[in-house]
Order: sequence, then structure tokens, then C-alpha cells
Amino acid sequence: MFQYILKRLLSIVGMLVLISISVFALFFAVPADPARLTCGKNCTPAIIEANRHALGYDKPIVTQYLDFMKGLVSERDFPDDPVIAKNSPQSITHCPAPCLGYSVTQGQLVSKMIKDAFPITASIAVGAFVLWIVGGVGIGVLSALKRGTLLERGLVSASLVAYSLPTFFIGLLLLNIVSIKYGLAPAAGYTPFLDDPVAWAQGMILPWITLAMVFAALYVRLTRANMLETLSEDYIRTARAKGVPEWAVIARHAMRAALTPIVTIAGLDLGGVLAGAAITETVFNLNGIGKTGVYAIQQLDLPVIVAVVLLSAFVIVLFNFVVDLLYAFLDPRVTLR
Repeated sequence: MFQYILKRLLSIVGMLVLISISVFALFFAVPADPARLTCGKNCTPAIIEANRHALGYDKPIVTQYLDFMKGLVSERDFPDDPVIAKNSPQSITHCPAPCLGYSVTQGQLVSKMIKDAFPITASIAVGAFVLWIVGGVGIGVLSALKRGTLLERGLVSASLVAYSLPTFFIGLLLLNIVSIKYGLAPAAGYTPFLDDPVAWAQGMILPWITLAMVFAALYVRLTRANMLETLSEDYIRTARAKGVPEWAVIARHAMRAALTPIVTIAGLDLGGVLAGAAITETVFNLNGIGKTGVYAIQQLDLPVIVAVVLLSAFVIVLFNFVVDLLYAFLDPRVTLR
């Protein structure tokens, strides 16, 4: 077990290094001059060249990549120029580790922008995850137990409709009807959980429902199919023949086997949403990771784009690792090698 975890951790580190190299290479493949993007319309060649030197864009790409990686594990200053640091120390911006760069376009450290945006995305992801797991799995199990009934047909049909609707449509529908027209829920807004848990939940409820409706619809279909397959297994019939109560057959035997594949999908979906729910955040004007990335792309803010991509890759790779471990614990047939 320990050797497996160690090997996976080493592979994660290697994968993230390869991703960082790829992203950093794409950073310079963009047909735009990063130094030109650091000033407004009144740029002169002298100002552009000065900004290029101050931000280190005039260094070889390998040197810039090594400086970037060094900033992840140690502190860094912007501009990274000893002459400027000596003559104008007040103009230096200190970036503690992990340093993800400096956004000249927005005039702040990228790590601070990520630090401010991630709690918003995490709030959306965790709340929506709870709703779509409880709702999707619960309705899926109920549909399997009520197979062939009018209730089952209605639940499956509703899930198909919800799954076919795009996220932005559901979000705009909830925002305009539920919040603006009828005032049944406040408009979305972020309040830190520790400051006011009630206001935090009220501000997140519409984004939660938006994401949960789309994901829950998928989980209804998957859970129903897995439950129907599991309920037809021989060991389920044996348990019933031995007189095991029906609730125990469903909860202890059928659900554990049926929901094991769901764990894999759930972990990956949660990791994907944590990496940034761009559409939902944009619809509800929440400055999370997704919206930060969208705005950075619009402004060609390359340091922010690199940071968002790396963070998203890290979250997805990490949740893949967690899912592998959980899968082995839930299913005894799976061995860690």
C-alpha cells in the first residue's frame, strides 16, 4: 500500500512537471508579445523594451521556466532586476512562495488572485456536489426499485430533460425567474463561510442548483442502470432467500456494489468543477477560478492563464489519485499494485 501511494505521488509530480513545461511552452507560442500587453495604448518601443527586461521576457525560455519553477518553491520579486531593486526598492513587488507570477494587466500577484478566487469555486463545487450526489443517487435508486411504474418513467424522463439543458440556460432561468421575478432566493453572491454561514448558503444556492441539475441527471441514469444490474445478481437472490430484510439487501449488498463505479465518476466530476465552473461563475457574476480564467483569456493575461491551467491540472490529477485509493477500499476485488 505504501509503495503504491509513493509511486503514484512520484508519478503525479512527474505529470505536473510535464504539464508545466507544456503550458509554459504554449505561453510563448501565443502570437502576441507579452511585453506589449503590459502597457496601454500610449506604448512606445522604449517602454515595451523596459517592461520586457523588467519582467524577464528577454531571457531564454529555459531560464524563464526555471525562474518560474523556483518561484513555486521559494520567494520571488517583480521586477526581477538587481539594478531596479537597488535604485528603486519601493517599486519592487515581493511574491512569497508559491509564486505564480505577476499580472501587469491587473496590477497584482497571480497567487493572490488565485487565493481570492479559489474559495468561491470551492464553495460552488462542494455545495453542488452534495446536492447532485444526494439527489442523483437517491432518485436513481428509487427509479430502480420502482422499475416499470409511472413514477420511474417520470423520474427518468425528467432527468433526460435536465441533462439536455445547457448550464447557462438553467442558470439564467433560475436567476431571472426564481431570484429577480419572484424573489424566492437572493441573487448569487459570495460571503465567506466563517463570516456568515447562512449568507454563504443563500448566496450559493442558485449556482448549486444550476450545477446539481445537470450532474444529478447523469447520476440518475447511471445509478439506475447499476442498481438494476446488481439486483439481478445471484448473491442478491441468495440474501433474500435467507430472509435478510429488504432494506438490508438494498443498503448493505446492492448499493455498495452498484455505487462503486459512481465513486470514480463523482471524484472526477468534483475535481473538474473545482478546477473552475466557468459558465456558472460567469452567469452569476462570481469571481471564481473559472471566471478569472475567462477574463484572463479575454485580456490575454498570460501569467494568469498559465496559473489557472496549472491549478486546474493539479486539482484533476489529485482527485484522480484520491479516486484510485477510494476505489480499492470500496471494492475488495481491486488490488493496489
